[in-house]
Amino acid sequence: MSPQGQSRADRPEPAPDGPRGEFAEVSRRATGAQETARANRGWWDEQAADYYGEHGAFLGDVDLCWGPEGLREATARLLGDCTGQDVLEIGGGAGQGGRFLASEGARVCSTDLSEQMVRVGAAINARTGVTLPLLTCDAQALPFADASFDVVFTAYGALPFVADSAGVLREAARVLRPGGRLVFSTTHPIRWAFPDVPGEAGLTATSSYFDRSPYVELDGAGRVLYAEHHRTIGDRVREIVAAGLRLVDLVEPPWPDDHEQEWGGWSPLRGRLLPGTAVFCCVKD
Repeated sequence: MSPQGQSRADRPEPAPDGPRGEFAEVSRRATGAQETARANRGWWDEQAADYYGEHGAFLGDVDLCWGPEGLREATARLLGDCTGQDVLEIGGGAGQGGRFLASEGARVCSTDLSEQMVRVGAAINARTGVTLPLLTCDAQALPFADASFDVVFTAYGALPFVADSAGVLREAARVLRPGGRLVFSTTHPIRWAFPDVPGEAGLTATSSYFDRSPYVELDGAGRVLYAEHHRTIGDRVREIVAAGLRLVDLVEPPWPDDHEQEWGGWSPLRGRLLPGTAVFCCVKD
């Protein structure tokens, strides 16, 4: 779960491969699949320990939190009863969500693009005693046979961090069995029209909701260090349908009255006026 910045810069040509430099600027410009994957793998590898240190207590080690509003699977039950089912978590980070389902009797494998996030997950496995298989892989090319799982899910994982989110949904549908369920949460698309700051400035739209240019962070040589890709609600629905899935629910969690914790651009001020998370619930017929 990472905020999108809203400032614009000139569109530099992609820099050649090389060592990652220090952050220099942000931009909204095109970035391809390989450039995005390389950048985000590096970013999450570098940030894995700090990210867990900052957000681990909120997420919980054995818990499935769908977003900064604090909606949790233990109460929402968007996945249904997973007891005895084969479950795949994609973009799972340290596997907190997968670990929660494993604790409830599911057979779970959690995957992530970042090797260092998976290592954080292995340490949590050892500490909690709630273990599950953890695998480093790209959600755009899942190393599983067709129809291997009853449930696939991701909470703020994979979808915003790939150039081809439609391809991720096709892969999720491929590994699902008929009747299987896919649930994924992501930043609510309307947030891309607003500056990603928690205060008053974050309440005035400054960008076009329809501008699908990725948000990228660049180093001084113009190399992409981090990237997120915007899709509108309509885009997400079309991707779901094109993958052979059926959308059965779209959940927009409200901000709880007693929730005062800020997370990047998510805050009580903005959360009580604007949706911050969208959870798409799909089935494969």
